This record gives sequence, C-alpha cells and structure tokens, in this order.
Amino acid sequence: MKPETLAIHAGYQIDPTTGALTPPIHLSTTFERDPDGGFARGHVYTRDTNPNRDELEARLAQLEGGALALAFSSGMATFMSLIQSLHTGAHIIAPNDMYFGVQRLLREVFADWGLAITFVTASDTRQIESAMRPNTKLVIIETPSNPMMNLTDIRAVADIAHAGGAFLVCDNTIATPIFQHPLELGADAVIHATTKYLGGHSDVLGGAIILKDAHHPLASRLQVVQKVGGAVPAPFDCWMLLRGMYTLPHRMNIVNANALQIAHALNNHPNIERVLHLGLDDHPHHALARTQMSGYGGLFSFLVRGSADDAMGMTNRLRLIKRATSFGGVHTTIEHRASVEVGTSTPHNLLRISIGLEHPDDIWDDLAGALG
Repeated sequence: MKPETLAIHAGYQIDPTTGALTPPIHLSTTFERDPDGGFARGHVYTRDTNPNRDELEARLAQLEGGALALAFSSGMATFMSLIQSLHTGAHIIAPNDMYFGVQRLLREVFADWGLAITFVTASDTRQIESAMRPNTKLVIIETPSNPMMNLTDIRAVADIAHAGGAFLVCDNTIATPIFQHPLELGADAVIHATTKYLGGHSDVLGGAIILKDAHHPLASRLQVVQKVGGAVPAPFDCWMLLRGMYTLPHRMNIVNANALQIAHALNNHPNIERVLHLGLDDHPHHALARTQMSGYGGLFSFLVRGSADDAMGMTNRLRLIKRATSFGGVHTTIEHRASVEVGTSTPHNLLRISIGLEHPDDIWDDLAGALG
C-alpha cells in the first residue's frame, strides 16, 4: 500500500464493541485476568502493552518498512533507551552536527558509563571509516542534520558499519518516511522524534525506533528496556500521534513545496548570507539528496547577514511567524539555535525555520518585511 493509505489504515481496526471508526482511548493501566490466571486478550499492564500503543507501533513499522517498532515517551527517551541497550565497553560513533540534545546525552551522561564515543563529520564517510574500532557496536547518523542540514550517504555508511559488525541507526525525523527510507538503504533501525512531523500539531511528545530485524539481539534488549524501564507514551499520547499521522503524507507534501519556494526567495535576498536548503543547486549535498530522498521536507536554516543581534532582531520584527523551539507543526516557527545550544558550533547568525501550512505568499511577506 502507498504511504497515504498506510498512514490511515496500518494497524487500524474497527472497535469490536461499538463499531466506532475512530479508535477508543484505552486509559486503563491494568487489564482483567482470565479465570485460569492468564491474559488471553493480550494485555497485562499498560507499561507492557496497550491497545493504542499497539496500533501506533504497527503503523510506524509499516510506514518505515520495518519488522518491529517500539514507541517511547519522547525522542530523547528513545535515544536513552537505545544506548542503555549497549554493554559497558562498547564504542559509539555519532555526528558532530546532530541534534544538540543527543550530543549532550552522549557527552554528559553516557561518557561516564564506560562507553567510548567518537564524534565525526558524518557527511564525510571517510571519517566514519577511520573511527571504526573492533568494539564499535553502534553508528548513529542524522540525515538531514539539525540545524546545519547536512546529508550522510546512508548506503555507504551501512556498508562501513556492517563490515565492522556495528549496528546502524538513522534519525529520520526531518525527512520522515514520506521522503526517505533508511531501512531500504541499509540502516538497521530508524529513530523518530514523533513530537515533530508524525504528530504534526505541536501538541504531543513522543519518540520511536523502528528495526529492520525483529530478531536482532539489540531488538530484544530494547524490548526489555522499554518494558522494564517504562519510558513509554501514555495511551492518550499514542491516540494523538495516530490522529496526527492520518494527514502526514499530505502535510509533508505541502510543507515541502512551501519550504522550497521560501528558500529560493531567501536565497535572492541581499540581507541573507546563505540558505541551507537541500533543494538548492548550490547546496553541497544537493546531488545526494536527489538520489537518497524524494523530497526535502519543511525544515531548513539560513544565515542572516551580520551578527547574532541582527539575526535575533530580524525574528523580533516578524508578525505571522512565531519564535519557538521544536519543529514540524502546522504553524511556521523560527528559532535562533545558537542561543539554546550551550558551547555550540552552530553559527551565531543562523536561524532555523520550520515551514508550516500557511500560504507561502503570507510566509514570505512576513519574512521580507522583517528582513527589510
């Protein structure tokens, strides 16, 4: 089935009791045992399983073409659980331009857990190859990267990781399964901050990992961490994510078209130093994007000509576009990333913009007015 159909029907069942087309929310934390003490209806305790989470995980797995999906309470909880599934002494390779929160997690939390971590420029596959060690167990890539919008060659990195016996995880939050399929390109697993485009309305927190092989040893360890650790989404959160995913393909097509139009307009503005959008011919990874992705998404960055004060001042003159963190919602939002990334290498005149569902002419009028 096509993504438009999977986003609505994957994991979906008519409610057997009422015939309701919209799934009910199963808020119960516990479920009745059978007379013999068993659980023939499949649920024991909502930390273990829940009907709403079952449907969410089935839909995520089918959209990404995976065998197993595990949902968590946030994108960061997903990364936390993944790394907790490793053994002491393992070596991890991660991008030096990936989402800053994950970098902090690796540097400030897990570096003291007996895990070795090497940060590389992941768009240069030679650096990943050089960083491989006999104890490298996990290679993480985020492509496109946040907020620098760099690409990593997934197929090439998969070959490198697998040659060294490592597990390759790709953060696919920005591209979504609508525009990029890392599992088809050789990745072993895909991670999403479902808070972003999959939820799509800036009203629910969540994360998920989708694995190609449900029988991989790391899959069973992740299942234990999910079940015992308990960092799972609440039933209502799962229901909200499922509702948001109904329109995912259509929202992504709109924001993709809007963002490309705005990026071209910014690229021609005298007060813009540079636009970091994969759909522009002058982006260094444009050729890879055209082969690895079917669209560019709604998130990109641009550098205002001048200083951090110039960039911040420009955002203060906006009227329609809101200053806010996160991305992937229906509203167009903008953020000065360096001011929230402690010790960052992100340029201080960079603004990250998440294009929403407003008419692109209205988005551009607001930007042009603020830029002067």
